[in-house]
Amino acid sequence: MNPVYSVSEVNIYLKNLFNRDAVLSRIVVEGEVSNCKYHSTGHVYFTLKDSGGQLKCVMFASSRVKGLAFPMKEGDQVQALGRISIFERDGVYQMYADRIVLAGLGELYERFEQLKKRLYAEGLFDQEHKKPIPPYPKRIGIVTARTGAALQDILNILHRRNPYVQPILAPAQVQGEGASETIVRAIRLLEHADVDVIIVGRGGGSIEDLWAFNEEIVARAVYECPVPIISCVGHETDTTIIDYAADLRAPTPSAAAELAVGLAEELSARMVDYHCALTDAMTDIIERRREALAHAERLLAMQKPTARLARRRERMEAIERQLRSAMENRLAKETKRLAVAAARLDGMSPLKKLGGGFGYVSDPDGKPVVSVTQRKPGETIRIVLKDGELNAEVKNAVTFSDPMNRTE
Repeated sequence: MNPVYSVSEVNIYLKNLFNRDAVLSRIVVEGEVSNCKYHSTGHVYFTLKDSGGQLKCVMFASSRVKGLAFPMKEGDQVQALGRISIFERDGVYQMYADRIVLAGLGELYERFEQLKKRLYAEGLFDQEHKKPIPPYPKRIGIVTARTGAALQDILNILHRRNPYVQPILAPAQVQGEGASETIVRAIRLLEHADVDVIIVGRGGGSIEDLWAFNEEIVARAVYECPVPIISCVGHETDTTIIDYAADLRAPTPSAAAELAVGLAEELSARMVDYHCALTDAMTDIIERRREALAHAERLLAMQKPTARLARRRERMEAIERQLRSAMENRLAKETKRLAVAAARLDGMSPLKKLGGGFGYVSDPDGKPVVSVTQRKPGETIRIVLKDGELNAEVKNAVTFSDPMNRTE
């Protein structure tokens, strides 16, 4: 008579068969995603299908952290790495995915992971090598495409937060063949341009578009640069190799500009705070010295002898004069330093620049003209000077060949 098995025993037996199978224990399956559901626990349930069948799949939250680097959705063609086994309770087999990549991009993701592991082992990503970002930089280097939206985002934020900061553009090709070499050259140029911090990045795109920032030569140039570097490649969900090598990672180019420079109002407020603190400290010292002098005078009065009292009074008066002189000299010195700092700050004002022979150029609608590519011969421009404005017609446009041209 044949033995009788319970349902659970059969399912356990089948699960053991699946688990012992060398192919099913480590397999890559490619198919189209359907019935994709993100559970509140962090698990992802989905089905892989093709023209001939379908396979139920699950990726647990613990695997999702490192195994799913993109927002998987219905219709995606993916490759899933994992194992196939029996779910005992329901008696159905399914795939337990450890890693999922978009089909066709598996090789790029593999190269990305291998390079990241190797550079991590070398210490290029160690926190101890990260340089601090200066709180009030005067000159900020920018490595990005000259015509990209990322550059305009960065310039707009820098001008809004602190118009006295000077941006220095080292244009680079940010995607395509040879892009990584131009990025490295731009970083090297800015190393010798007396900048306080460098922003390196571009706008969003596919993994192929962003690949120049995953090249080893770019990562090493960022790591070896003596100037602090803020990376800002793609959108918030994009991560590239230089994000790990940079001193600070920003989710977007606009956020990088926010992190790179402090508000001008904050600097002015801090100077006022310093002045008040210095004044309060000197006033406190004077008051304490006066109290000490009064106490000494009371002690002298109690000792009676007129001559001794006179000598001590003279000595204390001399001390008071010396103290007042010292405090006045100190106050005058600090006041002068404050005046010099204020004059420097005032000298950096755009209005002062207008008075020194400079002008502000815009189109007829008032939009700033910051590049010769914005206006064509025959079009008009407005030039705002110290005492009025000029309306002019563009005769010709000449582009500077030097990649280190400054963008005010």
